[in-house]
Amino acid sequence: MSASPVRKQIVAMGGGSFSVEPEGSALDAYVLGLTGKPRPKICFVPTASGDSPEYTTKFYDAFARRAEATHLHLFGRPRTDIAGLLASQDIIYVGGGNTANMLAVWRVHGVDRMMRDAWERGVILTGVSAGMICWFECGVTDSFGPLAALRDGLGLLSGSGCPHYDGEKDRRPTYQRLVRGGFPAGYAADDGAALHFVGADLVACVASRPTAGGYRVRAESEAVTETPLSVRLLD
Repeated sequence: MSASPVRKQIVAMGGGSFSVEPEGSALDAYVLGLTGKPRPKICFVPTASGDSPEYTTKFYDAFARRAEATHLHLFGRPRTDIAGLLASQDIIYVGGGNTANMLAVWRVHGVDRMMRDAWERGVILTGVSAGMICWFECGVTDSFGPLAALRDGLGLLSGSGCPHYDGEKDRRPTYQRLVRGGFPAGYAADDGAALHFVGADLVACVASRPTAGGYRVRAESEAVTETPLSVRLLD
């Protein structure tokens, strides 16, 4: 009997999660539930925050009781078994911060390739803000100061991604201006919303609060079309 195909999954969060919802994030619970395991293995990668100790502590506070939690720091002297660590997880959780800096550090250590390898093995990739943008080809980032285009994402998901769509007043107009000017079409997610992809296909948009949404954003002629996605509100 042939083996079932690997289910390659990415859950891209626009904002929210454990760092701002210390009492328990419904988005985080959704990702944990995708594994079907009572205590899944989850690795936190906070490169975008410069491996912030406070951020890492919040991760353990949120996950240590319900998962087999670990982390990967790349600043200082990094560990030598990074590829094995990432490939052995059920979930890799990428934190927010400076996306451009994070991608540069990942590429120095080969973590960009390791992320792809883990995804192709069936490890669920997830994250918030920088941890949303990085999976796409392009994104809207404040890595350079003012909001601007980032064009060197990992490209596991085609097109572009924009987090914090309702959480930062300039995100929506900046993304729409970029798309109108020829930026690849893509997806936007409000704070508290997440986009669940299996392979290249969007299979769900879930939200932890009633007003959070996800959107398909594309240019048609001279106009930008923003199509709201069907959203499932999580308990």
